[in-house]
Amino acid sequence: MGVSVPTREELVASAEELLPLLRENAAEGESRRRLTDEVVEALDGSGVLRMRRPVRYGGHEADTRTVTDVVTQLTRGDGAAGWTVAVWSISSWMMGRFPEKVREEVFSSPDTRVSGIIGPSAVAAPVEGGVVVNGRWAFNTGVQQSHWNTSAAVLARPDGGFEPVMLAVPVEDLGVVDDWDTAGLRGSGSVSTVAEGLFVPEERVLPVVPVLQGQPAYEGEEPSPAYAVPFMPTACATISGVALGLALAARDLFFERLPGRKITYTAYDDQSAAPVTHLTVAEAEAAIEEAAFHTRRAAEIADLGGPTGGWPLEDRSKVRLHMGAACRRAREAVTLLADASGASSVYSSVPIQRVERDMRTLSLHAIMHPSTNFELHGRTMCGLEPNTDYV
Repeated sequence: MGVSVPTREELVASAEELLPLLRENAAEGESRRRLTDEVVEALDGSGVLRMRRPVRYGGHEADTRTVTDVVTQLTRGDGAAGWTVAVWSISSWMMGRFPEKVREEVFSSPDTRVSGIIGPSAVAAPVEGGVVVNGRWAFNTGVQQSHWNTSAAVLARPDGGFEPVMLAVPVEDLGVVDDWDTAGLRGSGSVSTVAEGLFVPEERVLPVVPVLQGQPAYEGEEPSPAYAVPFMPTACATISGVALGLALAARDLFFERLPGRKITYTAYDDQSAAPVTHLTVAEAEAAIEEAAFHTRRAAEIADLGGPTGGWPLEDRSKVRLHMGAACRRAREAVTLLADASGASSVYSSVPIQRVERDMRTLSLHAIMHPSTNFELHGRTMCGLEPNTDYV
């Protein structure tokens, strides 16, 4: 008898049920600079944190479209929560590519949370039985509320070169630098972590390039369909859901405040009767629809492969294109709606100002930045090699 897993509709419904709680806790999470315990417990209980856990260990092995849709809905409640769940989901997926011995250890608990970093800002030196790691990782989202971390590094080779690898590390083995004091996504707890002379056993060292290309990472690996895809398309589609969710949150909040509002120093006693409002909300809606299209298309390519079949370079880079477009259009919508919210929206008690700050912070992320993604896909269109392995 097969294992029963929730459908996409059931998981999205579970995320929607959390919206009131997420909105209620968003300000406190921002103040604490990490998610509240109540939110983390609710996320655990809802089952959404098991989307990328292997079925064998009680997970759902959900497809990218499902994960993206869930992240979108959670972000409508709180951008920091949506971003954190996106990172936990992506990192759990990465952990699912490690050898069985590692997966057995990591997923032995039903509620293991895995955070992770893909930027290889540490060096792993080979020693007998494993590697010794030294380095520091910034922007390690949710690590203080996680149990394991997938930490990227470069492995020193005998010929003097370096190979990118991913390390499976218990969070308790990492030093934490409490430096997450930012303008946006404050509740994500994206602090820095440090490794100083940290020994990592060889089975917890995973070559990254095959994972990026959707190839087996070690001899004998036969990943299930949920894991037999390139890393970047599924990761990029997932975080596109955060951008779309923030745009939807801005729309929700704008229309909640609209009834009874007037436009100061004009004859409009009802903002909803002003033509400028009609133009603004329609323009924002067009941008949201476009962001939704690009987010959905990114997930479709990640799940099904591109138009040419499989995941050749031009299709993988197209996911980066769609992510960049989703981020740009979402930011346009948020800016339009925030600008139309009036001077009173600058008060910290008015949530749309937090959405605007979260959106700006998200769009500055090195992977999310629209221009970076457009350049990358433009290079492939012109027959040039990408200037990164992360495609």
